[in-house]
Amino acid sequence: MGQSAQLTRGPVTVEAVVARMRDLAVALPERDGVAVFNRVYLGVTGTAARRSGAIPAARSGATPAATPLDVRCAERYLAAVDAAAEGRRAPACWRPLLESRLHPGVRPSQFALAALNAHIGHDLALAVVDTCRALRCEPADVEGEFDRVGDLLLALEERVREELTPGPGLLRIADPLTHLLGAWSLERAREAAWSAARSLWALRRLPDVAEDFAQRLDAAVGFAGRMMLTPLPDRSGHPPRDLPGTPL
Repeated sequence: MGQSAQLTRGPVTVEAVVARMRDLAVALPERDGVAVFNRVYLGVTGTAARRSGAIPAARSGATPAATPLDVRCAERYLAAVDAAAEGRRAPACWRPLLESRLHPGVRPSQFALAALNAHIGHDLALAVVDTCRALRCEPADVEGEFDRVGDLLLALEERVREELTPGPGLLRIADPLTHLLGAWSLERAREAAWSAARSLWALRRLPDVAEDFAQRLDAAVGFAGRMMLTPLPDRSGHPPRDLPGTPL
């Protein structure tokens, strides 16, 4: 089922996901928009893995069916980055970030939240479908795991706002960034992802309809991400310099 088909490439353990993110952190320029998101994601994922001792089902030797939802979700992010690196077409939800990743008029918090928008709105919804297919279960059976992953992503959003958003002295009420940051809600995105996952699962016996739904979801999430990455004037009031994104 195209975009919503189960992934068979890439990492299948928490340890492998963390290792892949560490490789990206070394390879990418610090100001690269993907690198900005990757650093925050790596920090949160690494902390969660250490606290849990790495999720038992994700340890080496686990079957693909036992792969946890958070790993399946991370696989989709890494697959999008790999697609860009190999000159292939990434999902529409990731293309705005991949295309503007070096734009000087886009601030770090914009890069990170646009990536989070793609990861929750698209990747998480399809990862639920991947998991249900692998385990031959219903979305309701993985709702607890969905909530756990949602909490992990909430921690990611909190770290983005803490580490990448200017302090109150710099973030004025008239600053366009204030409006961009306030216009997106992780909780609403999380609710929409769960609704999308349930809809895709209900449509699984109508593959053409399900594929169309998945593509429209991908495009809608990508449109929101493009808006979030609107170049902003610098704090001196100067308009942003135009610079096309550079592929990985």
